[in-house]
Parts: sequence; structure tokens; C-alpha cells
Amino acid sequence: MSGMEIERKFLVRGNDYKSRAHKSFRIKQGYICSEKGRTVRVRTRDDQAFLTIKGPSYDGGLGRYEFEKEISMEEAEELFKLCAGGFIDKTRFLVASGKHTFEVDEFYGDNEGLVMAEVELSDADEPYEKLDFIGKEVTGDKRYYNAHLLKNPYKMWKDEA
Repeated sequence: MSGMEIERKFLVRGNDYKSRAHKSFRIKQGYICSEKGRTVRVRTRDDQAFLTIKGPSYDGGLGRYEFEKEISMEEAEELFKLCAGGFIDKTRFLVASGKHTFEVDEFYGDNEGLVMAEVELSDADEPYEKLDFIGKEVTGDKRYYNAHLLKNPYKMWKDEA
């Protein structure tokens, strides 16, 4: 997959998303490179693995170029050796909302306590149904980017959020 990714990010209130999720899976991801908004990421999701390249954000953080390719688990394990600064560990819950799906990420480790939701859109003005557990919008706030959470984990600044 490649093309423009347009998404909105939100903080999540409560844990109602768990009972409403139609699917969930564990994710481990690391970053080979993360500079000036550009990232090269390795991710495993249950028994699948992906290499993803993302360009810098535009339009207030709503959009960015994304290229993603599925790779073997063996390739992912080798690429994880190139990742610096540890790994993001989270469970992703998929929650349907009208014609969209919110991806709700519950973080562990140094980012314990952080729960965020994302919804992907076809364009920045596309309407979507906001679920009741969706809280403050954090689209464009770099503190909530996964690559940033490795360098500046949530536990270091959660009281300021």
C-alpha cells in the first residue's frame, strides 16, 4: 500500500472501547529512522510483519505520505536489530463507527496509561461519527506520535497533558 494517509487522532475516555471492539491484536514496533517527521518503521501485528515509510505531516498533522509493505516475521526480527531507542508495545482495538473504523491503541511500558484513537479518512473534510469514548483531539500534536513516544514516553509528561 502506498499513498496519502489522512487521519485524525484523539485521546480516549474510559474503557468502553474494549467491549465494543470487533477485533484486537498486539503490536510491537520500532523505528530504524525518525527525523524531521520522516519515519522508517518495522511492525509486527500478531503473526504478520510490515515495513512502513512515512513522510512529513502536512495540513496541521492530518495527512502524510505512507508506503507499507508486508514482510516476513524473520525479516522483521532482523530489521528490529537496526531499531534504536526501544520499541512501542500496544494492543490495538478495532471499533466500527458508521462507515469508519476507529483504531484504539492501549499502550504499555513507559507509555502505560495512554490510550489513543485514530480514524482514517478519504479527505480532510470527510464527516465521521464520533463515538462517545472519543475525547480531546490531538491531531498534529507531535507528543502523541509513536516515534516521539519512544524518545519522550508518556510517563515523562502525562501530568502536563
